[in-house]
Amino acid sequence: MNNLNSAAAPSHSAEAAPLEVLVFAIGSEHYGVPIGRVRELRGHDAVTGMANAPAFLTGVINLRGTIIPIVDMRIKLGLAAPDHGALTVVVIVDLAGGQAGMVVDSVADVVALPRDNIKPAPALGATGASFVTGVGTLDERMLILVDIDAMIGLEAPAAPALLAA
Repeated sequence: MNNLNSAAAPSHSAEAAPLEVLVFAIGSEHYGVPIGRVRELRGHDAVTGMANAPAFLTGVINLRGTIIPIVDMRIKLGLAAPDHGALTVVVIVDLAGGQAGMVVDSVADVVALPRDNIKPAPALGATGASFVTGVGTLDERMLILVDIDAMIGLEAPAAPALLAA
């Protein structure tokens, strides 16, 4: 069980601290990821392409000496073709196996979501979005809470033989 699943589970304690999430938009939907998993926000810049990479992996960037894969979430989620504009943001997140950048349409804000406002993920069947851990409500807005590792879905690559000790 990953730490996001337990973080998104509703709490019946009135004293439970709210879950702080970064809210971002992909298409018409708003998603939330725990702020503790977010490393930084960057503008959408050029990336270095990778041969034979899946279409959603648009390339890599060198971020202060670390090579970061960049995933376009519109492509990953099978939405309309990306239309990168002035609001397009790359969210650098910590994953179980390192870091990755996810290209999103925009970042809305950081919110403190009361745990009583978080409901378990609906049953979506075998073809559903397995990365959804819950649905939060804040005012009139619904936020899809996600397991960022499952949403991005990058496997840690094996070290190339040339670099192995």
